[in-house]
Amino acid sequence: MAKVRMYLTATCPFCVRAKALLDHHGVMDIDEIRVDLAPGARDQMISETGRRTVPQIFVGDVHVGGCDDLMALERKGELLPMLQA
Repeated sequence: MAKVRMYLTATCPFCVRAKALLDHHGVMDIDEIRVDLAPGARDQMISETGRRTVPQIFVGDVHVGGCDDLMALERKGELLPMLQA
């Protein structure tokens, strides 16, 4: 299973939804970076992704985007192969 890293906050419903989809596919270990708790984490996220909103999700070294992007990969049948790579 590919390593997954996610920038998130505790109360973000999109973060919860993205984590639920990943859990559905057996992703048990997500490297969670809480931008609401870690000083400088949001700036790091913006620098890496060019985006300001959470979640921002990486599968391996690939930035897949936010929750809507993750759901789009799922609809196209591309998420599971990416996770299994």
